[in-house]
Amino acid sequence: MGDMVRIPGGRFRMGSAEFYPDEQPVHEREVAGFLIDRHTVTNADFAAFVEATGYLTVAERPLDAGLFPELPEEDLRPGAMVFTATAGPVDLTDWRQWWRWEPGASWRHPEGVDSVIHDRMDRPVVQVAYEDATAYAAWAGKRLPTEAEHEYAARGGIDGARFAWGEEAYPGGEAQANSWIGRFPWDNRGRFGATPAPVGSYPANGYGLFDMIGNVWEWTSDYYAPRHTVPGAHAPDRGARADLFAASSAEPGSATPRRVLKGGSYLCSPDYCLRFRPAARSPQAEDTATTHIGFRCAADA
Repeated sequence: MGDMVRIPGGRFRMGSAEFYPDEQPVHEREVAGFLIDRHTVTNADFAAFVEATGYLTVAERPLDAGLFPELPEEDLRPGAMVFTATAGPVDLTDWRQWWRWEPGASWRHPEGVDSVIHDRMDRPVVQVAYEDATAYAAWAGKRLPTEAEHEYAARGGIDGARFAWGEEAYPGGEAQANSWIGRFPWDNRGRFGATPAPVGSYPANGYGLFDMIGNVWEWTSDYYAPRHTVPGAHAPDRGARADLFAASSAEPGSATPRRVLKGGSYLCSPDYCLRFRPAARSPQAEDTATTHIGFRCAADA
C-alpha cells in the first residue's frame, strides 16, 4: 500500500486570484500535521484491496433504474466515462466531443472491456468513484485528505507560487508533471501521451511527494462550493473533520453531492484547463468514475 510522509502543520495561503473564480478568495489557512501517501493508490494496491474484500466498484454495478427512470434498460449496464482524443480541433466548450460513456469500463478495464491493466500495475488506479476511494481508505486504516491538506501538501513548502515547483509552467522547457503537451484534445506530444504515467515518473516535491500535480485528479473529502469558505482565525483544519465546505454540494437539478478534486491530470492543458496547480480545484459528482480520476490516502498524525 505504499509508504506515507509526515507533513508538518503550518499556515499557508490557500487559493489563487489569477486563474479561475472558484479558487478565490485567497486566504490564510492553518493545517494540523498529518500523514499522506507518497504516491497515488496504484492498480496493484487496489487489486490487493479487492482480492481481500471482494469489493465491487460503482462502475461495476448496474445503474439504479429508480434514479435514472428516463434511461432504457441497455443504458443501465455497468460502465464509466472514457476520454477519447478527437481527430482534430473541436469546440472546447463541448466536453461531450472527447468524453463518452463506455459500458464495461471499470478499474480493471479503464478504456472498456478490451483494455486491461496487467501491464499497468504501477500506474494510478482510475475509474474509481468517491465511494470506492473511501472504501479503500477505510480498509487501509486511513482516510481521504481534505482539500486544504491536499493543497498544502502539493505546494511542498513553496507558499503562494503558481505551480508546485515555482512560477513557470515548464521551467527550462521541461514538464514537471504529467499534463497535456500540445493542442487539446487531439494533439498530445507528452512523454506518456493521453494516459496516466507510472507513479513517481516525475520529480518529487519539497515534501518528497510524487504526482500531487498532474497525472490523475484526486478525490478529497470536501464538498464542493463555488468559492472558498474562509474559516475563523482559530479554526485550523485538523483533517478528521469531513465536509468542510457543505454549501452548494449538489449540481443544480441533481441530488448527487459533488466533492472537490485536486491536483489536475494528464488532460490538463494550458489552452483548455490550466489546472495542474496546487490551488486548482474541480467539482465531481460522487457517483462518477472516469479515466483521469484516482486518489491517495491521508491519516491523522
